[in-house]
Amino acid sequence: MATAAAPLTLSRLPHPAPTAPDRRESAIADPGFGRVFTDHMVVIDWDEANGWHNATLGPRGPIPLDPAASVLHYAQEIFEGLKAYRLDDGAMALFRPDQNAARFNASARRLAMPEIPEELFVEAVRQLVLADADWFPKVEGGSLYIRPFMFASEPFLGVRPAKQYKFVVILSPAGNYFKSGAPAVSVWVSDYTRAAPGGTGAAKCGGNYAASLVPTSEAFANGHDQVVFLDAAERKWIEELGGMNLFFVFDDGSLLTPPLTGTILPGITRDSLLTLAREEGLALREERYSIDQWQADAASGRLVETFACGTAAVVTPVGRVAGRAHDFTIGTGGPGQLTGKLKQKLVDIQRGLAEDRHSWVMRL
Repeated sequence: MATAAAPLTLSRLPHPAPTAPDRRESAIADPGFGRVFTDHMVVIDWDEANGWHNATLGPRGPIPLDPAASVLHYAQEIFEGLKAYRLDDGAMALFRPDQNAARFNASARRLAMPEIPEELFVEAVRQLVLADADWFPKVEGGSLYIRPFMFASEPFLGVRPAKQYKFVVILSPAGNYFKSGAPAVSVWVSDYTRAAPGGTGAAKCGGNYAASLVPTSEAFANGHDQVVFLDAAERKWIEELGGMNLFFVFDDGSLLTPPLTGTILPGITRDSLLTLAREEGLALREERYSIDQWQADAASGRLVETFACGTAAVVTPVGRVAGRAHDFTIGTGGPGQLTGKLKQKLVDIQRGLAEDRHSWVMRL
C-alpha cells in the first residue's frame, strides 16, 4: 500500500494564542511523563485519490472526527515513540528517527494502512521539534517525547481497510517514565498474554496496549511497576514487559534477549544496545528464555542482572519478579554494573557526549 508521492511542504498555520512563557516554564518544571503537551502539532491527510496531501504545522487542538470513523469501530491505528534530546552544545537532536519511520511503515503494512514516505515522517518530526523547542524541560534526563500516529478517519461501517487516514505528530515534555523513582523496578508475571503467533505483536498498534491494561493494572494492584508477558502458546517463554524489551546478564558476562519471532516489538533501543554490546566484545544470544529458568538462574547466582529497555524509559534495571507461581530477586535487587555501563554509553551518544560511530544522532 506504499504511495510514491511528490515531496510535500508543511504549511505553517499561525497560532492565535500560544502558551505564555511563565505558564510554559511552570508546566515543564516537573512534567512527569505524558501529561504536558506543547503548542503545535503536524497533521497530514491521505486518501485514495490524492495520496498524502494537506500537510500542516499548526496549533495543537481537537481533531474533528465523524462518529462513524473507522478507527472508532475497527481500530485501524498505529503510533511511534521517539525523543528529541538537548546536546552538550545546546543544539537539539533526534536519535535514529529513520528507524522509527521504517517501523511505523512496518506497522502500517500489518494494519492495512498506507505507508508514509520516510523522509516526510522525519521532516514532520524535525519541524515540529524546532517549532516547540522552548518546551524542552530542564529537569535531569529531560527530553521532548515525540508521538507520531496515524488513524483511519473515513466514516463507514464495514470490515475493510479505510480509504482515508490522518497522520499526526504531537510533542510532550518528559521527565522520568517510572513514577516510583526506585533504583530498580519490580515486575509482575501476568497470566494474560500480549500477542500470539500471526498476530500484531510486532506492530506498534493501540490494540496491543489496550490488551495490556488489565494485566498492568493487576501489577500495580500487587505493588509492582510493570507487567511481564509470557508467550501465548506454552505460557512459559519470556517475551517482553508491557512496552519494553528485556535483557538478561549472566555471571560470565554474556547477555541474552528473547528473539524477534513476530510476537515481540522490535525495539530501536534494543537494537542499539545489541550494537553497543557487540562493540564491547560481549557474548550475545537471541534465544528463548523461560520464566522457570529465569527464577532458577537468579536463585543460583548465574543470572546477575536483568534490564528492560525502550524509548520512554531508556534502560531500566529489574530488581524483583513476582507472580502467582514466582517470587525472586535478581542480584542485590538494585542496578547492575553492566546495565549501568550500557545505559551510560547509549545516553552519552544520544546527548552528544560520546562519539557517534554509527551516525545515529540527527542534529536539528
